Amino acid sequence: MASLAVAGAAAAGGRLFGPGAKAAGEGSDPDLGPNVVVFDPSMPRAAMQARLDAIFKEQERAHFTDARYAVLFKPGRYAVDCNVGFFTQVAGLGAVPGQAVIDGHLHVEADWNKGMALVNFWRAVENLEVRPPDGADRWAVSQAAPYRRMRLRGDLALDDGGWSSGGFMADSRIDGVIRSGSQQQWFTRNGEIGAWKGANWNMMFMGVAGAPPTSFPEPPFTALGSAPLVREKPFLYVARSGEWRVFAPALRRSAKGVSWASGLPRGRSIPLSRFFIARPETPARRINEALARGMHLLLTPGVYRVAEPLRVDRANTVVLGLGLATLVAEGGAKALTVADAPGVTVAGLLIDAGPVNSPVLMEVGPRGADRDHRANPSLLSDLFFRVGGAAVGKATTCLEINSRHVIGDHLWIWRADHGDRASGRVHVGWTESTGDQGLVVNGDDVTLYALFVEHFQKYQTLWNGERGRTFFYQNELPYDPPSQAAWMAGRTRGWAAYKVADHVREHHAIGMGVYANLTADPSIVLESGVEGPRRPGVRFEHVTTVSLGGGKGTIAHLVNEAGAAARPGAIRQTLVRYP
Repeated sequence: MASLAVAGAAAAGGRLFGPGAKAAGEGSDPDLGPNVVVFDPSMPRAAMQARLDAIFKEQERAHFTDARYAVLFKPGRYAVDCNVGFFTQVAGLGAVPGQAVIDGHLHVEADWNKGMALVNFWRAVENLEVRPPDGADRWAVSQAAPYRRMRLRGDLALDDGGWSSGGFMADSRIDGVIRSGSQQQWFTRNGEIGAWKGANWNMMFMGVAGAPPTSFPEPPFTALGSAPLVREKPFLYVARSGEWRVFAPALRRSAKGVSWASGLPRGRSIPLSRFFIARPETPARRINEALARGMHLLLTPGVYRVAEPLRVDRANTVVLGLGLATLVAEGGAKALTVADAPGVTVAGLLIDAGPVNSPVLMEVGPRGADRDHRANPSLLSDLFFRVGGAAVGKATTCLEINSRHVIGDHLWIWRADHGDRASGRVHVGWTESTGDQGLVVNGDDVTLYALFVEHFQKYQTLWNGERGRTFFYQNELPYDPPSQAAWMAGRTRGWAAYKVADHVREHHAIGMGVYANLTADPSIVLESGVEGPRRPGVRFEHVTTVSLGGGKGTIAHLVNEAGAAARPGAIRQTLVRYP
């Protein structure tokens, strides 16, 4: 852990702990490695600001870096400006957001890319109160950049002048006006906002006081009064005694508003001493031994190369990543597996495909899992997947959910459409970095919020389970099919962006956007953006298709045979409901 600008030094009075050692007791800090920076209010403001500026300078343009940082603020007030770059998590260590306060800006800009925020990925803020001196802040991001468990005393802009393609906000209170600007789509869940201004293609709200009413398709607002079943992401905090703990919020049903309105919500407060604290050099074998002993797992910032999966076999285990901790599957291995056990949480990770094809990167429950977990569902929160980009990646399926009653809350599953041009590391070809499906759901009664799946070569999402629910879906089709003949699902032109299997009798998805940018061959046609059985129990609502770039590719129908073509000359189409 770093104290101020000295990486690797313990905070004053603290003790150092090796990977997997017990966390600190009362009044002392754990050693979370050199890439976790912990501030407390007694530290000199100038030194804190210098450290924040140094991290941002390193990470501002670091689109495909291996560097990872977590910046943590103990309870207190801080007069600092925090600009959040790539692969940086900034979080408060209070029990509620108002216990750690930034008297300044906590923001994301797109200055490095001339105002274009389309690739402002992989960063996060959570559990802080922000009081900007001018009453306004900015969070100009696209995918994989959650704004979670926040209090902002002011207005919030979600763009920086150029295009942006976000985004996710949850469990947050924004006192002022949110201006979405150029955001193509955005999902906001369980919050309170002063007002919302702006819309482009797909804006969805669930359990948000102050949200605009449903008016899809013009403007394209979808507002639902509550989230039917949700569990908030666990978070680190420091108790009044000085003890470090992780709080895992309890399941909420028909949830409205923020979870922390009356203080710390219902849930489990777990001492950090019950966590195995891993670093990137920790062997997977040691991590699995700790998990088998019943330890929870905290993955400190960095890149973990795993030739065998991390195995989560015990009920109610919490796996929490800091600073977008990253698992890279090596030798065709799975990166992480979860048994068919209740109450497991996996949160805050990026999972990368390696150069040898992995049949599955992450598996939740073995195939054929059928236990009933409705009383204690597992949670997947802020999980991101990447195939290709700056290195070759291959995975047949990124995420396979076989267990029942799983909740997913903010997933971005991405086959890369670009690499690191500045360094010459570009590995995104149709035959170079390959992936069939982003997501396969075999389990019944799975509920997903804010699902983003992009650029896979067959079905982006394939849903085989019964009674599935998706609240907000964003998809961009692959850019790189070389021809129509190379991209056929049997006799059907193209592979649907969201496919519900023919045997399914009940399914519901709402707030869906499917976009075509078929730059390798703009004459390619996708027959239907969404496909599903033609029966009353399978329902799709508020569906949008767009042919990007002025018409690079055609989506002939929105759902099955319904709806007009998104094509050159008529680039956006909408469908209110199907059937």
